[in-house]
Amino acid sequence: MNDSQSTARTSSGSRTKFLIGGLLIVAAVIYLIASSMQASAQYFITVAELEEKAAEIGDRELRISGAVIGDSIQYDSSTLRLEFVIAHIPGDQKEITAQGGLAAVLHSAVNDPAQPRLKVVYNGVMPDLMRNEAQAIVTGKLGQDGIFYAEELLLKCPTRYEEAVPDQAMDG
Repeated sequence: MNDSQSTARTSSGSRTKFLIGGLLIVAAVIYLIASSMQASAQYFITVAELEEKAAEIGDRELRISGAVIGDSIQYDSSTLRLEFVIAHIPGDQKEITAQGGLAAVLHSAVNDPAQPRLKVVYNGVMPDLMRNEAQAIVTGKLGQDGIFYAEELLLKCPTRYEEAVPDQAMDG
């Protein structure tokens, strides 16, 4: 074997090792990205779906939407503890539209005792929009006690409140 053949084999072996090492690094990076995305993924479900799948959901972070039942709102301003109950509303926009729109769906959900319901506990300042028939979107986890512990709370007013705002703005 001469020097040029020895150098060619060493060079070829180095390239192969470099290629394998590079592929391992790329595979590790892809794995880390995929596993972190899966761990931080939030599942958006309805109150009815939560009721059906509570056992298999475990300790996952969830996002749930429901209609606020006004009589259930309890707020302690000294501890900033807000408790309320939400009623099931459909998760599909087409179904909401078919039932007459968001305001009609929220009204129906609150007034139908047969709709699945979920108690929510949130620690923080009570939002101004917290009222009967508001749409609550809560992010958090279901406790072992069946109570949903929200870390985030977003409220949307029914359409009838939103339509009243432009009239109020023009009167001023």
